[in-house]
Amino acid sequence: MEILNKKLHNKPERKIKIMQFGEGNFLRAFVEWIIQDLNDKGAINAAVAVVQPMPNGRIANLAEQDGLYTLRLEGIDGGKKVKQSRIIDVIGDCINPFTDYEKYLKYGESEDLEVIISNTTEAGIAVDKTDTDFSVCPKSYPGKLLALLKRRYDFFKGDANKGLAIIPCELIDNNGDELYKCLTELAEINKMDKAFIKWMQTANHFTSTLVDRIVPGYPAAEIEEIRKECGYIDNNVVKGEIFHLWVLKKEASVQKALPADKTGLNVIFADDIKPYKQRKVKILNGSHTAMVPVAYLCGIDTVGEAVNDKVIGKFVRDFVFNEVNPTIDLPQDQMTAFANSVIERYQNPFIRHELMSIALNSTTKFRTRLLPTLQDYVKKTGKLPEHLLFAFAALVEFHKGVRGNEKIALKDDPAFLDKWAKLWADFNGDYEKLAREALGWKQAWECDMNAIHPEITSSVARFLKAIDTKGMRAAVECFVGGCCGACK
Repeated sequence: MEILNKKLHNKPERKIKIMQFGEGNFLRAFVEWIIQDLNDKGAINAAVAVVQPMPNGRIANLAEQDGLYTLRLEGIDGGKKVKQSRIIDVIGDCINPFTDYEKYLKYGESEDLEVIISNTTEAGIAVDKTDTDFSVCPKSYPGKLLALLKRRYDFFKGDANKGLAIIPCELIDNNGDELYKCLTELAEINKMDKAFIKWMQTANHFTSTLVDRIVPGYPAAEIEEIRKECGYIDNNVVKGEIFHLWVLKKEASVQKALPADKTGLNVIFADDIKPYKQRKVKILNGSHTAMVPVAYLCGIDTVGEAVNDKVIGKFVRDFVFNEVNPTIDLPQDQMTAFANSVIERYQNPFIRHELMSIALNSTTKFRTRLLPTLQDYVKKTGKLPEHLLFAFAALVEFHKGVRGNEKIALKDDPAFLDKWAKLWADFNGDYEKLAREALGWKQAWECDMNAIHPEITSSVARFLKAIDTKGMRAAVECFVGGCCGACK
């Protein structure tokens, strides 16, 4: 079999109107799929230039296949099991700015470019104050985007009509506003021209968004079946569920450039995305983040196995229904219905969602996905959400870096990994001290969590001791079943 390329698939010639930061599984299974749908239905006629945001990535793999890849969608649709594969052909260029910085910047001069889309994980929208030399590729995503906008401003001599629709998909609150703030701060750090900063702020539209689709990634277990079905080799196959939701802050210029709500997809331009955001991040992303260290340290590898496990499944359900739902200001019948749909999505028989893929940048994910629930629950009830705190204790144990006799391949900010390693290196059997230091880590949590509630430190210490001395399986069974006082 041949490797998928444009000889095997008639790839249309389209102008590059969209630049995408990130070449990972989610963007390829979600945003590019939506762009494909818009192209196929005649709503737009646009290609995407994909930018690799980190020195290591899969741009070279995509380029080898002429930007083509197969999307495999599987799930339950209208009560029926659905499997469908299609070639996504919207990628018009593959860019590694670390090896060809000028090629990347040249897109700032493009008359055709209209839209910037990104998903660089929650850690990606942050200011790196060391990004001060724009003659070489900046390290951070805001740095790279700032460099592109500065090139665009200079080339078009500050033309207010040459601004872009900038659409971040990172899972942080008000992601458009936060990206705007990062760019402004970085521009000021670098003492950039005030006229440029004003142009950046006024000529461009920063649109906050919410995205929702479970994307397990490369379907290694099914790859031979897919190759046989498709008749070619594709090293960039990505698998996702049928369900999808994209909510964007309503902005006329953005809707014009990317009319993604016009083709029958579950895309919403809303005046206020906060209720959608809160519901999704707290329930779906929050339960993902909470279950990962608990389930993985029980020897479980996938989301489906976790929710189908009698003990872990009860842990996840009790966490969602008893601790998350009460913190969201929406009718509880709506919350119950949405939570049930999330559990059903987790049980999708076609999806093998690896827990370790969710564990990427787990420190930041705890802060963005679980800390708000902790704070809101305490504020509303005066009590502690014990399932959430058990999950936090499990996160601390997870960063010990071992599961049984095997090492865990931890992937996070190096500074965070160093801190976790130090916490365990300094551990002398005092679980109270370990809990206090982990909760008080302001660099990670942007607050001292010890101050949230008088009993939070002792609760986490109790859970840590149970997990570390009993093992995770015994500890969570005890916690869920209430069979002893050590965990409750």
